[in-house]
Amino acid sequence: MKVLIVGSGGREHALAWKLYQSENVDKIYAAPGNDGMLEIAERVEIEVDDIEALADFARENEIGMTVVGPEEPLVAGIVDYFVERELPIFGPKKQAALLEGSKAFAKEILNKYNIPTGEYEVFTDPDSALNYLENAEYPLVVKANGLAGGKGVIVASNYQNAQDAVSRIMEDKAFGDAGDRVVVEDFIEGEEVSIFALTDGQTILPVTSTREHKAVFEGEEGPNTGGMGSYSPSPYVDQEMMDQICREILRPTLHALNSEGIDYRGVMHVGIILTENGPKVIDYNARFGDPETQVIMPLLAEDLLELMQMTNDVELKYKKEIDVYGSDAVCVILASAGYPLTYETGHEIKGLENLKHHDDLIVFHSGTRLEDGKYYTDGGRVIGMTAVGEGILSVIDSVYDYINEVEFKDMHYRTDIGFSISDVPEAAVE
Repeated sequence: MKVLIVGSGGREHALAWKLYQSENVDKIYAAPGNDGMLEIAERVEIEVDDIEALADFARENEIGMTVVGPEEPLVAGIVDYFVERELPIFGPKKQAALLEGSKAFAKEILNKYNIPTGEYEVFTDPDSALNYLENAEYPLVVKANGLAGGKGVIVASNYQNAQDAVSRIMEDKAFGDAGDRVVVEDFIEGEEVSIFALTDGQTILPVTSTREHKAVFEGEEGPNTGGMGSYSPSPYVDQEMMDQICREILRPTLHALNSEGIDYRGVMHVGIILTENGPKVIDYNARFGDPETQVIMPLLAEDLLELMQMTNDVELKYKKEIDVYGSDAVCVILASAGYPLTYETGHEIKGLENLKHHDDLIVFHSGTRLEDGKYYTDGGRVIGMTAVGEGILSVIDSVYDYINEVEFKDMHYRTDIGFSISDVPEAAVE
């Protein structure tokens, strides 16, 4: 079977890497992909928002499965377009993807069906938002309603912070149309985790738990990025906690969508805070995360293509669970200095060849360009260094050792990915 992957980042490289291992995959295309994927995939010069051109390519090349990486084409209705043309594609339709595309819609679902989450208010103009915020209790979280590449969430510790956030989102339009509305919600204290699950609209099965670090600097300081690192599984999510999340969040969410007449098929990625009173939802995503995919795919002990086909064909009821290896994975992003704001590209990346000798390391490219046999930086997030092994603390040590072997001008990375888990009881991290 021929597979088309839509997207160009490290997530898409990780998906291609995993699909390449399937006995049923003969050829992988990536649109537009990146040069780091060239060993396993052929790049196609079609952008992710050119849905008609992607569908034409899929038909002309007899693509057996199109896999959508980023959220923008899902929210724009790429799955609906493909399905109408009887082209196989993995991901939720436009109405279902609204769970990610509108934070206000997601909150309405959570509230209506009593799924645990924080209290919230939605505002369509800055004056109303500021009037509310003047008398609010802090800290609060101010979110752009629409898609903002993971960067439209601002924690405000006081009114001035909140005022700045509203101004940036609604008046300066830092995130474009995503800021037409803002959601203001309670700041929920606790450990943050992400749960990834597959659902065919009738059955929902968790894959694993992860933790992502979004802030650009150590200690969760600085602006949010698309993600500076991640690890899986979270030592805070044991089987008892996963069962509780399935019982109180995953299955109720699927029930809520069904009750609203929404057929959700694909990945459901739920951001959760583990509070003293149990897990609470902070957001939903309608696709695999980045860089969480870079730690999920090496741990997945099943054929990814088969899982996608079962999801599309409403056959997940035949599986009791999704198998993952009993290992740990840690990904640290090497970024261009200045990301997520302004940064330079075109710097040579040195040391990549030496990394191939490490059996426990996978290098996923996010923003690289290949020229005359050498790789150069070509984006804000450049490379994801993913180490896999036994014992999360040991794997963290390994990935940082390997980072010392690669370099490019003004290379930036966080030095504390996963270090918060040192507070976890020793038995949970060994």
